[in-house]
Amino acid sequence: MTTADVAVRLKKAVGLIEAWESGEDAPTYSQLETLAYEVYKRPLALFFMPAPPDEPEPRAEFRSLPDGDLSHLSRETAFLIRKARAFQSALIELYGDRNPVVEPIWRQVRVKLRGDVVQQAARIRQVLGVSLDDIARQGDDDSALKLWRRAIERGGIHVFKESFKQREFSGFCLWHPEFPVILINNSTTKTRQVFSLLHELAHVLCDRSGISRFDDRGIDELPQPDRAVERFCNALAGEILVPVADFAVVAGVFAPERASDEQFAALAARYRVSRSVILRQFVERGAVTMDFYLAKDREWAEQLRKAGGAGGSYYNTQGSYLSEQFLREVVSRYTRRLLTKTEAADLIGVKPRNFERFEDLVLRGTAA
Repeated sequence: MTTADVAVRLKKAVGLIEAWESGEDAPTYSQLETLAYEVYKRPLALFFMPAPPDEPEPRAEFRSLPDGDLSHLSRETAFLIRKARAFQSALIELYGDRNPVVEPIWRQVRVKLRGDVVQQAARIRQVLGVSLDDIARQGDDDSALKLWRRAIERGGIHVFKESFKQREFSGFCLWHPEFPVILINNSTTKTRQVFSLLHELAHVLCDRSGISRFDDRGIDELPQPDRAVERFCNALAGEILVPVADFAVVAGVFAPERASDEQFAALAARYRVSRSVILRQFVERGAVTMDFYLAKDREWAEQLRKAGGAGGSYYNTQGSYLSEQFLREVVSRYTRRLLTKTEAADLIGVKPRNFERFEDLVLRGTAA
């Protein structure tokens, strides 16, 4: 943030903010609290450290985006990355140095970029325990998203959600040998969130962090090794969601270049995915060009934008932004008096006076 940005938020003169930074003047304690909690969203204690803490640079941590995109990460996106790291630290604090899942999915499945995508996707579906019949039985897209999310959490990966202000990003994951986390963008449809979730799962199985866009822009700008990983993650997520063998039978005589949006929607409903995921499968089969795919994807994205997306406030989602397994563990330890209310609230990132609302969600079984 520039000093002018801070001055606007505090309703102070730019010269005063510059004087604080140079040491010629200093904020009052009340002003410092506002700076910490409302402007910079940092712990108050940070301002009393001799130097800013070392943090991973996006260019070093995320190799799934070209430098141009990484240099334009908004401060809101940077904050979400810090927030995800805080959740990762909270998991380590809760469980120590070992994931509570005896055999996490990344130890059961070792993916290979040059391996058979169909076989590897089938293995992942098997380990997750989610079949096409399971998906078909879901009453709506939200139920399908919850099914995939819970399966991935049973595999040892904690999944969080947030409404991204920088809407071109679909989500990201932070790799860790014991506590990888995924954070997906809640500001779009459930079907798009499903693909984002599986794409980030693919990143975790590749043992790397990643931040992803909704479109394929920028993939060709990446160095060849990183480009190969992104294409592999797209292909793997697509095959997990829409197995090619089933799709070949169902799609049959479907003519993608002449099909209506309604026909694409009907086909997508079978797998509880977006129309773009279905169209991507036709690209993989050579039935349409990438140019056709990109044009339709932009058209559908614009339709969603005009429709207003699918966001929601933090409380209206009734705790669904938090990892269900993580929230249940925190509440369980609080009810067993292993954590104070302040400690429990701090772990999930809320004020102590609001913690009981989340406790109630868990006790009523609606935290998902």
